[in-house]
Amino acid sequence: MDVSVAFNGRECLEKVASFHPDIVLLDIMMPEMDGIETCRRIKADPKNKAIPIIFITARVAKQQKIEGLEAGAVDYITKPIDLEETLARVNTQLRLQSIYRDNIVLQKRLGDARKTAAVGSITQGIAHNLNNLLGVVVGYLDLIKNSSKNQKMIERCLGSMDHAVSRMVEIIRQLSSIASKETFELEEISIKALVESTIARFSHEHQCVANITVCTDLKRDEQITTNAEIFELILCKLLSNAYESYIDNMEDKNRRIQLDIAKTADGSNSNIEITVTDFGNGIDSEITEEIFEPFVTTKTAVGRGMGLTIARHTIRNLGGDVRIVENKSGGVSAILTHPI
Repeated sequence: MDVSVAFNGRECLEKVASFHPDIVLLDIMMPEMDGIETCRRIKADPKNKAIPIIFITARVAKQQKIEGLEAGAVDYITKPIDLEETLARVNTQLRLQSIYRDNIVLQKRLGDARKTAAVGSITQGIAHNLNNLLGVVVGYLDLIKNSSKNQKMIERCLGSMDHAVSRMVEIIRQLSSIASKETFELEEISIKALVESTIARFSHEHQCVANITVCTDLKRDEQITTNAEIFELILCKLLSNAYESYIDNMEDKNRRIQLDIAKTADGSNSNIEITVTDFGNGIDSEITEEIFEPFVTTKTAVGRGMGLTIARHTIRNLGGDVRIVENKSGGVSAILTHPI
């Protein structure tokens, strides 16, 4: 163990800057600059924030201890010093410092691993989806070549090709929206009106009569400041996930979706919380951890698996969030929070 000694506060600061110790033992009563001020200055440098500082003092007043801890100290040793106790406390802080550094390294490795896995997942998803759609286009091109005299066949093939190309354009647009940090124009709007227009939009887009129950104690004129188009898009994606959680051939009237709307408080901030609950098949345990990653889906249709990714990314741009909770009685709840 290497030990460096300083005889006053200013010399201590110089030693810390050059030696960068694993721990500092600091007397409170020192000439020129006392230990409290020296501690504050050490902690003011971001490079030294993690260095544990133990104060040594003959004064044990409660207020002084609080002042020292607020300045950044981790412990106090009172005079006269007991050598065994001092070594034990120093060794404890050194072990904690070692654990802290190991955790930093581990977090960095985990972060790198997540980034690598995410890039791999997105790349694989893009390649898989676009390759499938290009395969569709190539297949219909071959049919057109072999059916050059069959006008109806050509028209049908062109329609299918147009649909496949549109899906490719949509995938690229969705990926672009995830990559951007777009700011949106905001306005005050009634929550109930917003939810009603979203349900109407969802029913129109899915060409279904959605069996959606809305439960809320909010007044009709209760408002939030948001972007109506973006909010509708996010809530529509959550409704789509709930609708598609049921088996494909189930009638619309049996695809129950419940919307619970409530005000919540997070410290001094107030939020609106919209819970979209389905009673469908739940989440496959194999994808629970990656449910918000691009192209993660339980559906087999090409180009799926972007809804939750886009919903979470976009709502976070508006200051909110989305989380998914499995229900004990079956099905899933998607909980959307948005600041008022």
